[in-house]
Amino acid sequence: MNPTPDNITSLGPREIFVFGSNRAGRHGAGAAKTALNWGARHGIGEGLCGHTYALPTKDENLAVLPLPEVAAGVRRFVAFARSRPDLTFLVTPIGCGLAGYQAEDIAPLFFACGQLPLNVTLPRSFQDHQP
Repeated sequence: MNPTPDNITSLGPREIFVFGSNRAGRHGAGAAKTALNWGARHGIGEGLCGHTYALPTKDENLAVLPLPEVAAGVRRFVAFARSRPDLTFLVTPIGCGLAGYQAEDIAPLFFACGQLPLNVTLPRSFQDHQP
């Protein structure tokens, strides 16, 4: 599996920037702020919007979500990615910036979903924790 590029500065027509968000959709910093360049919208804290997919790692009040809640969002994302083989999803190191988790906390949530679809790329830091 090819990793997600470390520094995404442009997207192809079928590429989707997957970023960690908060449920309130306040995209004020980190990858969430970058996502505004590709169609993320304030007020949308989860799901596809433009060329982005918001994956919540914080709640409406910007408190960090517990890992089981992040895992539920990851499962919803992976199911969505499976339903859209026409798109390529570039997963950034969600949860590893402002939410304060480490790659070894978040990566297993993706691998617990079984074989990831071929249209999902993970950051190298997540791939380093593949079982």
